[in-house]
Amino acid sequence: MVCFLSQIKDCSNHGKARRRSMMRGDVAVRILLILLLCFQVLSQSDGSTAPMEEKEKKALYSTIQGFVGDGWNGSELYPDPCGWASIQGVSCDLFDNGLWYITAVSIGPVSDNSLECSENAAFSPSLFELSHLKSLVIFDCFSSPVNQTTHIPSQDWNKLSSSLETLEFRSNRGISGQIPPVLGQLVNLQSLILTQNSLSGEIPRELGNLARLKRLTLSYNQLSGRVPASLGENLGDLLIMDISSNSLTGPLPSSLGGLASVLKFDLSNNFLSGNLPLELCKLKKLTLLDLRNNNISGGLPPSLQGMISLQYMILCNNPLGGSMKQIDWKILKNLTHLDLSNTSLVGDIPSSIAESKKMRFIALDSNRLSGFVSVKLAAMSNLCALYLHGNNLTGELKFSEEFYERMGTRFSSWNNPNLCYRFEADNGTGEGPERVSKCRYGVKNFAHDLDLGNRAGREKTTHKCLDCIDSTGISASSSSSSIVGFLWIVTLFLMSFM
Repeated sequence: MVCFLSQIKDCSNHGKARRRSMMRGDVAVRILLILLLCFQVLSQSDGSTAPMEEKEKKALYSTIQGFVGDGWNGSELYPDPCGWASIQGVSCDLFDNGLWYITAVSIGPVSDNSLECSENAAFSPSLFELSHLKSLVIFDCFSSPVNQTTHIPSQDWNKLSSSLETLEFRSNRGISGQIPPVLGQLVNLQSLILTQNSLSGEIPRELGNLARLKRLTLSYNQLSGRVPASLGENLGDLLIMDISSNSLTGPLPSSLGGLASVLKFDLSNNFLSGNLPLELCKLKKLTLLDLRNNNISGGLPPSLQGMISLQYMILCNNPLGGSMKQIDWKILKNLTHLDLSNTSLVGDIPSSIAESKKMRFIALDSNRLSGFVSVKLAAMSNLCALYLHGNNLTGELKFSEEFYERMGTRFSSWNNPNLCYRFEADNGTGEGPERVSKCRYGVKNFAHDLDLGNRAGREKTTHKCLDCIDSTGISASSSSSSIVGFLWIVTLFLMSFM
């Protein structure tokens, strides 16, 4: 009986083991089926089920050959440019008609396998046959303005108007000539970057037609003429405008107040003149205003207070003139960097500037500012740099020694002839700002007025005064005391012989 039960138990265990083995087999079969399905899906990406038109291939090969040279044989090297034989810098998309089309071309030494231009690089007409192209980037391709110059094609850009969103020519010193007005027909363009080239002439007013543009960068060229008013009339979505380091002249157009979405506005290093437009107050989202190194005058208009999001105000090296008190600085509560150096400012430094709690950098040097320096500036917890040198500031710097130690060379107040710093002999080392005199405190001794008129014989005292002395500590009173002491010694010496 025991044996029989044991056999039944063994059979039961054997059955369970068999069922487990069958289950494992089923799982393995299912996994194999899934892998086969995945392989089938992946195998479809070789272009066999989504081919590319031969016309599209030829246009791509010809476009690249124009840049890298005729020795590049794309049909042999990359027979399937959107499949297994992809080209570095070339991107494709699968469209609803089941075909692959080129959507991005990037030429230039970006990575090890990037396509690089030849010395005879040129724009091929086939470029404009890539009718689905969304992005064209040419970097450091036309790099020799001496040996050979190239112009941006002046025609056929309208063929890409329905697709092109990004156009970037960067660091191509061999690209010269004017910006083609036809670029204004690229109505879907969102980013136009033409920087560090050799472009010249005026900025086409047609660029104001690019209503979807979010970034306009034309910096580091040789552009001249005025800023077109059209740039402020229809670019309401623009986030970045950078036309710095050119040769632009004339005043800023008031229409720039229409750039309602702009975050960065940089026209530094030009020859712009005239006043700051009052309409700049409409730029509520602006975080950076950089107009350094121009010829802008007319002072700081109170309307600048309207730029409530402003973080960087950089206006240095302009003959602005006027007073800082035209602006209530505490309204600009997001301001972190203020550079008004060498702007011909006059008057006092307003105490309201210390109420800009986020301020980190203040440069007011090389002006004609006068008056006292508020001790409140030292209480600005985020302040990292304060430059006040080269003004007409007067009185005592009441900053603590700890302030000078913390700021180091990031604080300067030299070349203010009537400015000195507090020095307490019993507190610390007495080190103050570089090239600034120590302040000397004291009460002058009683002296008889030698005037024999109405004030004859009347004693007078002088109030506690503040004098600026040089670092040697030599003054007229100390020299007088030394002479008196010397005379006493001589008198005692003579009396010893009597």
